[in-house]
Amino acid sequence: MSITLTKAPFKADQVGSLLRPESIHQARKEFKEGKISATQLREVETKEIKRIVDKQIEIGLNAVTDGEFRRRFWHTDFLEHLNGIEGYVPDIGYIFNGNEETERYNVRNTGKVSFNPEHPFIKDFIEFNEIVAGRAVAKQTIPSPNQLFNQGIINEEIYPDIDEYANDVIQTYRDALHAFYEAGVRYLQFDDVYIAGLSSPDIPFNEGKYSREKLIELALRVVNEVLEGKPDDLVVTTHLCRGNYRSNWAFEGSYDLIASTLFAKEKVDGFFLEYDDERSGDFKPLKHIPAGGAQVILGVITSKNGELEDKESIKARIKEASQYVPLDQLCLSTQCGFASTHHGNKLTEEDQWNKLKFIVDIGKEIWG
Repeated sequence: MSITLTKAPFKADQVGSLLRPESIHQARKEFKEGKISATQLREVETKEIKRIVDKQIEIGLNAVTDGEFRRRFWHTDFLEHLNGIEGYVPDIGYIFNGNEETERYNVRNTGKVSFNPEHPFIKDFIEFNEIVAGRAVAKQTIPSPNQLFNQGIINEEIYPDIDEYANDVIQTYRDALHAFYEAGVRYLQFDDVYIAGLSSPDIPFNEGKYSREKLIELALRVVNEVLEGKPDDLVVTTHLCRGNYRSNWAFEGSYDLIASTLFAKEKVDGFFLEYDDERSGDFKPLKHIPAGGAQVILGVITSKNGELEDKESIKARIKEASQYVPLDQLCLSTQCGFASTHHGNKLTEEDQWNKLKFIVDIGKEIWG
């Protein structure tokens, strides 16, 4: 029996990535060493995707993902398969809290940007959707188009005008949305560290020549123009993330600096927001969410450690948020995925499932 899509995002939802099992880590290692073929690697991934789809359905999630099991990183695997974008190894990775450097890999602009009709994520989704087989909603996650505006990606010899670059990125993502829709996607999430970064006092990863105000307005235009003309039955949400790498974070800051523009005007169906610790600030910026507008999926449960939160405390935080957004416009999730990169966060798979089941149980108690 198929799940009704009009309820997405769901009251008990999830961001997307799941801890990679040891079988996938080992298969990737053997593939890199030339001991197994790409086909054999894919067979291992497929087997594990089937297992975790069944588990997500078992614990009661209405939206299930493939755990991003075919990816190494949450963003580069998608972006490097766009025309005009390539993956490469930079001299230094991103620097996270405590001076932790991420694994060195990034993308850069090498030509005119456009969507590749042979993008591997389309095939990946079709196979994933067949595994789900209508038992739940197959949720697809991809990096936001705004991730292509991080400092160091744009080649100014190709695009001296950032607005011309924006126009090509917008068309690229419009074409991507069409391709995913034709493949069967009805629930799509943009993962957006870039926009969350614009609300940080120091604007991490963006020390360029444009003002914060210019970048915020541009980020809004990019997403809204991508969504122009999208099918009514395609649900699109945005996940705002402050960095998630081996349980570490990249930056902090409330949503104050972006709320009056992005919360008020971004035409998505929902915002997945990080609210799991003091880095996130308070719920006051939620007052900019239009009544009856986007759903707000509160990430008040952390994916960065395995300790289960106190249920009554979580309920109290949801009640607090309802002072700014009506309760029926709120949902619940972890603040991020469990493995934005192949390394994964510092918790066990059992911890991961306990967290997701906890979300489902609280969702039933609050919203029925």
